[in-house]
This record gives sequence, C-alpha cells and structure tokens, in this order.
Amino acid sequence: MLRATGCGRRIAPVVARSPVVGCGRYRGGVSDRPEQAVNAAGPGAPPSTPHDPDPSTAAGAPRTRTRDVSLGRQLDAGAAPVDRPAAGMWLLYAALGFLGGQVLAALLAAVAAAIAGQYHQLTALSKLAEPPTWFVMSTLLGLWGGFLGAGVLASRLRGTSRLTTDLGLRFRWIDVLGIPIGIAGQYLVALMYVPIKPHVHDFSQRFSAPAQRLTGGSHGPGYAVIVIATVVGAPFFEELFFRGVLLRAFARLFGRFGRWVGPCLAVLVSGVLFGLAHAESLQLLGLATFGVILGAVSYRTGRLGMNMVAHASFNALALAAVVVPALAGARGLV
Repeated sequence: MLRATGCGRRIAPVVARSPVVGCGRYRGGVSDRPEQAVNAAGPGAPPSTPHDPDPSTAAGAPRTRTRDVSLGRQLDAGAAPVDRPAAGMWLLYAALGFLGGQVLAALLAAVAAAIAGQYHQLTALSKLAEPPTWFVMSTLLGLWGGFLGAGVLASRLRGTSRLTTDLGLRFRWIDVLGIPIGIAGQYLVALMYVPIKPHVHDFSQRFSAPAQRLTGGSHGPGYAVIVIATVVGAPFFEELFFRGVLLRAFARLFGRFGRWVGPCLAVLVSGVLFGLAHAESLQLLGLATFGVILGAVSYRTGRLGMNMVAHASFNALALAAVVVPALAGARGLV
C-alpha cells in the first residue's frame, strides 16, 4: 500500500499493522472473562487482548450477552493453570492450604478458649457433641483461612494473580438455578440412604450429628451466626478450594483423555476429596455424591457462582432439618 506524503515529495510505503494476538492462549483481556477467550472459531481461536478491545465494551457499541464456556474449553484456551507442572503446584498449594487451615483452626480455638477462660478445657470442648458457638466459629474461620490461602497462593505464584479470573469466581442471574440443584441434591442423598438406613444403629441420630454439632451449643443470636456461617461462609470458601483450586488442577492434569474420561475423572476425584475432607464416615457417600454434582456444574459453567448457590441451598435445607425442630421445641410447639 502506498501513500502520498505531499505535492512534489517522494511516496513512502506504509506497512499495514496487525494486532498482536495470544496464539490461542487466554490472557485475561479487557473484561477478564475466560468465556470470551474462546469464540465461534473454536478453542484455538485468539482471544481479545488489551490492544484489541472487546467491541461489546466499546463506547456506543451495543452490549452483547456472554455465554458460559466449559472449564475444558477455558483450559484449552490457556486459562490457569496453564500446564501440568503448574497444575501439580496448585495441588501442592491445596495440600498446604488444607494443612495450614487445620493448624490455624487449632490456634484460633486456643485463643478463643483463653479469652473465654476455658483454655484448660479445650481438649474436652473439642470432643463435645454440641460445642459452644465460639469454638465452632473459631475452627471454621481457621479452616476457611487455609482454603483461601491455597487459592491466593495458586493464583499469585502459578496464575495471573487475578484470583477471581483464575478460580472462576463469577456470578450471573442464571445461578439461581443452583437453588433447585441444591434441594434436589438433598433429596437424592436421602434416597441413596434408604437401603442403608435399616442396617445402621441409631441412623437418624448419627446422620444428623454433624449439623447438631454446629447448632446444638448455640442459643439466641448464636443461631444466626451459625446460619450465616453455614449458608454463606462454608459454600463460598469450600467452593473456592474444592472447585476453584482442586477441580481446575485435576482438569488440567487429566486433560481431554478419552474425550470425556479426563473431565469425568477430574470431577470424580475432586468430589470424593470433598467428601473425605469432612471426616464423617456415615456421611461420606452423600457428601461425595453431592461433591461430584457440584463439580459437574462448575465444569459445565466454567464458574463457581451456580455451584456456590447450590451448595448454600443444600446446607440451608440440612440446617433447617435440625434448627427448625429445635426452635419449635424451645417454644413448646412440639
């Protein structure tokens, strides 16, 4: 292409400029949405870059609706963790976060016991079927600190340092579908235990023991604190850890082996680890099953929003089964 530079002056060649693209790898882009990293051309298509703005965000341009892109396609486009060595490090950070959470929980419980003047009874308190609210909350905060720490380490050391982007922490209005998913999950778990229940002594009492442990020692405002922690805190931090860090690491490690075998293995392994982490033998089957459901939802949407909502509704229903009868009994209604 030639361009005249002036009357009577020489004609200088002009080299056409083309934007530099990321060769099919997800770089975050202007909107930091992995779902925009893969377009209609498929997983190998180059994403938008800071030098090639998304036209839907340009001034005066109509806003377009983005759609969810599965975790597999995000990883194909270069989302974190970018390769198997990085995924291995994510698993290491997850192990450190989990162990660190246990240590932090013990430390916070010790501090809270000292403040309450019950430090010498700490061992006995940890064995109670219904420990006090301050003990429950201190241990939960410690565990959640470890879960969050694992995500921060993974994002900062082997990611883009954008936690919400690397772990898929995004919400959309469609995530309200997580409510029926969580409720259906509770009923599915109940059906799974129908053939098991007759063979377990004191099944109902043993099965409700974890929820009773959370709420049994709470009174008045303590109930509200536990409800918020169980319905809001636990789903947020647990999904950040199990589906944000572990599922993405396993999905990168297993890749697209056998087309669907690798993704299924990632969902299955992360779900089983979710069940094992609760350290409840009788509840393991139900928790692992629901963990697989949450993993499948997260893999399909490529985000954490819908499974956080599903997790919250699942916990809310389980908590209501314990709290509502207790409150009704306290008021003489039953």
